[in-house]
Amino acid sequence: MAQGTPPGTSIPATGGTASSPVLSEVQVRERSATTGYQGAQRNTGATRTDTPLIETPQSVRVVPRQLMEDLGATRLADTVDFVSGITRLNDFGGTWDNFAIRGFSNTDGGQLLNGFASNRGYGPQRDVSSVERIEFLKGPAAALYGSSEPGGTLNVVTKKPQFTAAHKAGVQVGGLGYRRATLDTTGPLGTDVAYRLNVAAEDGASRTALVDNRKLVVAPSITWNLGANTVLNYEAEFIRIRTPLDRGIVQVRGNVGALPSDRYLGDPSRPNLHVNGDTHQVTLDHDLGQGWRTRVGASYRETDLSGAAVDLTGTVAADGRTLTRRDSWRSLPARDASLQAEVEGKLRTGSLAHTVLAGVETWRLTAAQDIRYSSLASQPFAIDIYNPEYNQPVGNLTPGFDLVDRTRATGLFVQDQIDLTDQWKLLAGVRFDRFHQDSENRLAATRQVQYHSAATPRIGVTYLIDPNTSVYASAGRSFRPNAGTDESSRAFDPQKGQALELGAKWQSTDRRLNASVALFDIRKTNVLTRSPSNANFSIAAGEVQSRGLELDVAGQIDAHWRMTANLAFTHTEVTRDNNPALLGKRLLNVPCLSAGLFAIREDLAPWGGRYGVGGGLVHVGERTGTATDTYRLPAYTTARLTGYWQIDKRTRLTLDVHNLFNKAYYTASWGALTVIPGQQRQLVAGVQVAF
Repeated sequence: MAQGTPPGTSIPATGGTASSPVLSEVQVRERSATTGYQGAQRNTGATRTDTPLIETPQSVRVVPRQLMEDLGATRLADTVDFVSGITRLNDFGGTWDNFAIRGFSNTDGGQLLNGFASNRGYGPQRDVSSVERIEFLKGPAAALYGSSEPGGTLNVVTKKPQFTAAHKAGVQVGGLGYRRATLDTTGPLGTDVAYRLNVAAEDGASRTALVDNRKLVVAPSITWNLGANTVLNYEAEFIRIRTPLDRGIVQVRGNVGALPSDRYLGDPSRPNLHVNGDTHQVTLDHDLGQGWRTRVGASYRETDLSGAAVDLTGTVAADGRTLTRRDSWRSLPARDASLQAEVEGKLRTGSLAHTVLAGVETWRLTAAQDIRYSSLASQPFAIDIYNPEYNQPVGNLTPGFDLVDRTRATGLFVQDQIDLTDQWKLLAGVRFDRFHQDSENRLAATRQVQYHSAATPRIGVTYLIDPNTSVYASAGRSFRPNAGTDESSRAFDPQKGQALELGAKWQSTDRRLNASVALFDIRKTNVLTRSPSNANFSIAAGEVQSRGLELDVAGQIDAHWRMTANLAFTHTEVTRDNNPALLGKRLLNVPCLSAGLFAIREDLAPWGGRYGVGGGLVHVGERTGTATDTYRLPAYTTARLTGYWQIDKRTRLTLDVHNLFNKAYYTASWGALTVIPGQQRQLVAGVQVAF
């Protein structure tokens, strides 16, 4: 800021003279508005309270909108390589999100949308057009969110309506058939009401020219200030995706690279699947005053995956080139409704300051599976994997699965964050859940009803070495119901997880750069394993373990550079199982070593405007292809480049090159047969206009 004129100083109307005072030159430099890649550092889903992450005894990595834009990310999957300990898993033929956090898949209840469960059932992959940030909450989250895996949970936070008008449209064009258009518009509808609308239409990139996929996302939202202390929010999201069920390519005698990555082993004559998702969320927040607030909310989500596909089956024949397949048709609808209510307040007991949170959640989920197959015996649909011929006639389908699962659950949780001193912070919480499961097999005309209950506590302590450095220790438990019954028709005990974590956090004085390191040890028991008395049944007697070290650094280094870096060493092992072939094996698709680095430099462009140039590397270590480790997915390292030119305040041009060196790599496997190829080199150019 320029200094004002000292009192009593006169300034001539025209230029200064030798005897008159002359103001020295003032240079005004624009400071970058970005805060780097560290993201929100308080008020996250880790505690559901307005608590700084430096005081939270848990490893949390927040991926902000800035990083998503610099990466050219369009899907949730485009961000996970730059968070420590996150692994890509089988994505069900490119139709859903499936990631492992610290070795454990988070597909069933491990993903949240604004604090509500968002991935129960077969829903579409998450598009980031309406996403403000993604919070990766490492370790057990069951003390707040209920049934989940012990490795961690991710919470997607959407963009909110603003009372200042802002509008932006963008178009991207790239290789592999990629086209995308977006719109983000927000502003007031009156004194107390604001709206936001995000739209994305995409013709997606495909690894082969034989198939195509398309997506449409419409996400409207409304904020209504009902008074000085009360806010009502409504958010919706409508997703329509048309995509093939692309299982990938097959490994041949352990060689995952036997086929080119663009080889398609389905049948392009079959129509695409329909993957739909409709979500409605409404929340009412009220400030009670004197440090107390209440929040009530509801979420309703309806999803469906339906249509025809060609399934790859069995193994490659003895000739090394013949693969059998079968036609299929499936409908996987789900309805998920949740209600939440919570109260938060601040109080004191003697010299101790408390932040207390208590709440209740109840939810209902109905998920069905209607899957039909052609006969492998009469219609094997054999294909030569080296010289495929397509357009084979459609098979005669007969029912394979017809299941309906209904789950009702209610959970009560309470949490207390205690300021023991200015330096010592204690967090303790517990949740009690009661489950009712009703599983119906319509083909077999059978029905199973089960009840579960669980208590999941967590406790953590943080020591602030100084306002910007802390160390912490935490312990927590998790649970997840096991579906089905044993040979005596008794319900399985739920899977239970317990985790220990030690860590340290640091942030720069200006809060624009932070780093964290964490050591963890997780054990999960009651994993289903084969019954020793009847191989056709299971018992809840298995145990697996994951131990490791994680490091994340992110933020603004100086006025020109921002970066993010991550490193993870993860050792997973099956420690107890009735199948000797599984003992001592690593967990499927989880690498021992993974790392990521991305950095971008910005400056004023000599030709006008502002520019940014950056790049990144991703390394993923070797992984097991099957649970019994019959083959391996090789390690890989990919590189990318990115750049932009901000021509003026309204117009930005972008250019991204993904997989710069066109590295052949494989992100995950599916069973003993197929592997999923990574994306080939792709160049994407775009333009964004604010208006």
